[in-house]
Amino acid sequence: MKHPIPGFLLRLLLLWGAAVPFAPAATPLDLPDLNALMDYRPKMPLRVYTSDNVLIGEFGQERRDFVAIKDIPQIQKQALLAIEDSRFYQHGGVDFKGVARAVIADLSGGLKQGASTITMQVARDFYLTREKLFSRKLTEVMLAYKIERALSKDQILELYMNQIYLGQRAYGFSSAARIYFGKPLKDLSIAQAAMLAGLPQAPSRINPVVNPKGAKQRQHLVLKRMRDLGYITEAQFKSALQENVHALGEGQAFNNHAQYAAEMVRQTVYAQFKEETYTRGINVITTLVQADQDAAYDAVRRNVLAYDQRHGYRGAEAQVALPRNAAEREKVIEATLQKHPASDKLLAAVALTVTPKSLHAMLANGNEIEISGDGLRRAAPALAPQAPAASKLKPGSVIRVVQDSRGRWAITQLPNVGAALVALNNQTGAYRALVGGFDFSASQLNHATQAWRQPGSSIKPFVYSAALEKGFSPGTLVNDAPLTLSGAETGGQPWQPQNDDDVYDGAITLRTALAQSKNVAAVRLLRAITPQYAHDFLPRFGFDAAKHPVNYTLALGTGAVTPLQMAGAYSVFANGGFQITPYLIQKVVDTRGNVLFEAKPVVPGQESARVLDARNAFVMDSMLREVTTSGTGAAASNKLGRHDLAGKTGTSSEAFDGWFAGYSGTTTAVAWMGYDEPQSLGGREFGATLALPMWIDYMRTGLAGKKPTNTMAQPAGVSQSQGDWMLDEFVSTGGIRTLDLDLLQRLKEWGSF
Repeated sequence: MKHPIPGFLLRLLLLWGAAVPFAPAATPLDLPDLNALMDYRPKMPLRVYTSDNVLIGEFGQERRDFVAIKDIPQIQKQALLAIEDSRFYQHGGVDFKGVARAVIADLSGGLKQGASTITMQVARDFYLTREKLFSRKLTEVMLAYKIERALSKDQILELYMNQIYLGQRAYGFSSAARIYFGKPLKDLSIAQAAMLAGLPQAPSRINPVVNPKGAKQRQHLVLKRMRDLGYITEAQFKSALQENVHALGEGQAFNNHAQYAAEMVRQTVYAQFKEETYTRGINVITTLVQADQDAAYDAVRRNVLAYDQRHGYRGAEAQVALPRNAAEREKVIEATLQKHPASDKLLAAVALTVTPKSLHAMLANGNEIEISGDGLRRAAPALAPQAPAASKLKPGSVIRVVQDSRGRWAITQLPNVGAALVALNNQTGAYRALVGGFDFSASQLNHATQAWRQPGSSIKPFVYSAALEKGFSPGTLVNDAPLTLSGAETGGQPWQPQNDDDVYDGAITLRTALAQSKNVAAVRLLRAITPQYAHDFLPRFGFDAAKHPVNYTLALGTGAVTPLQMAGAYSVFANGGFQITPYLIQKVVDTRGNVLFEAKPVVPGQESARVLDARNAFVMDSMLREVTTSGTGAAASNKLGRHDLAGKTGTSSEAFDGWFAGYSGTTTAVAWMGYDEPQSLGGREFGATLALPMWIDYMRTGLAGKKPTNTMAQPAGVSQSQGDWMLDEFVSTGGIRTLDLDLLQRLKEWGSF
């Protein structure tokens, strides 16, 4: 049976050993070989980057970088040596002077000091346990001598500074610098370097994320040692003591605006490399553009919050009983808020005192805040004396708060509506941005790729495109008037499609009908070309035909699509008729720089990818531009101040889904909003109020610096006829001038024909 002994007795035994020094020749023959040190291969995580080299995701039990000793800043080495092993470059593996100091401190009750050298710690970390056994300690000493014989001091220090655990799954100082401070090791201040140097003693217990106070105390000790050893001046010491060292919270060590995309990459890489995914040091370069990704993230967050603001305050997230004892109360609050993590700038807090005019609350960091005036406006109904018990705020209520640029706090809440925005390069299929929801930590459902929802009117352009193949043109007249389809036509009950606004304009062109999103006109058009023909036309754009009905409701978007699928479909109009294959991963390399995969996208405009006649795409582009200049999407042109935009709004039945799909230049973007469990978004909500503002906010960045392209190049075989575009083969006959026989008869009577 193993019997652990107190640390100070181990130190006494080691000190006694100084009388009979351990010579290298005395090293036992059964010590492990040093292969793990001589051929050091640390477990390196999977890292995911944007195309412009911004880290957006990291996956692995160990978060580490490897940095050669020559690239580790001198101040970081000095900070570590000052606190861990100041005589590292003088001793031979065991520092008996250090052991003596530790024994004296133990016996005198002074400040506890470590007796292990950095070399001994390397021996322990690579080969041994932390049990306090003399046999283990003796082996550690012998291994330290063996290591000192085999490696130079710089090699030993390099191993230590890359291998040591520093809390928060960070291994090595470079990884810790990024995780705690979000910057490279070379950019750390003296104060930050000292804080990292203090972590090896108790990385899980005194790191600056879980124990800021303890980390600060340890940092002060490191700084004092650095000053005493002459590594820093008195002025530097005082300046570092005054520096406010702020550590990033969990998940903030890298840009976390692309978590949905990073997770897509992780799943793809894991499918091929399995568990090696997390240890092999694989780096993935995506096609995402950092500025676009940030813009998409901000657009989704801003517009989801705006929607939530319009639809009232729901009350507290949870309710806890607060003990009277202050210490117990703080423990309860701390435990409660751990279950309600921050969502970017939306912080959780527990209400302490509540009145209609003032609310005091405690944040997760222990700070107390006061909310008053306009900060309470959002939650005013829940603060009123007559508020329903279910929504009334009171002490113990878990709330969400946000701080403005002036430091004033206000009550808000976490939205419960879903949203997505995806943007593609419509020439190559490369993702430019992807946001799958409001908060990845709250819901991992990627709405951009996994949410199959009704497209509503955003499906109409594909019905119109099918009609162009049948001889219709933008100038074809349709009767926008109430319509009843008989049971014989529907195959069931009679059906009366209706316009969303119940406004009917009589004889209008198809161009106007699409721009104003007239439902009845779309149904009449579908009836003219037949649902089966339109249904068979959809796969050209990448839609799954099995997810769409073969009936008249097809024209109103009662099928199912994903935002990504919709982005690919609209790209066919944007690029002149070519189907694209969206791709996210540009390149995969291992830690040695070997290329494991590199994408080979289809060359833009390659005829083998053509799925739509160039003339059809050209005419549809002109109609979709009409939507954004005079139709339901006109706010896009007005707010962006440009007229090279094309797209279509969409609102599904009972406003369960709001869409806007559109493009300009080489960028196609689709925005969507809806609840995971479908329910109405509100009687006054449409694609134009829900998704279009999101799309505009994104495109403001996506199109920045890009000159407008006023029109798509006119292909051969299409001409102006009767005031609008028409395919040449129909010009001689005048094409289909009206799709309703009853309307044609009335127009003749009125002398219009």
